[in-house]
Amino acid sequence: MFHPDPSPWQASAACAGLSPSVVFARRAKEAAPALRACADCPVRRECESAVAPAESYFDGVCAGRLWRNGRPADAQRVAKAVAMVGSGRRG
Repeated sequence: MFHPDPSPWQASAACAGLSPSVVFARRAKEAAPALRACADCPVRRECESAVAPAESYFDGVCAGRLWRNGRPADAQRVAKAVAMVGSGRRG
């Protein structure tokens, strides 16, 4: 199957080397690596503009937020889950 080369902003994305299962995860614990990558990503605006998560019922991580069915997941719950994963605790 033919896969076109990524656009320049995609090649610069901090999540470029992450597994799609992480980037498109619906749960914060599984998405934690992508969410952490977004924190320092130089192309967050381009990502959100191209993906348009609110308009496309997107599931996964886009522009530093976890989205479910095109709606941002609760930021406090996501932050708590990411912190637990980062500390090695289970919750």
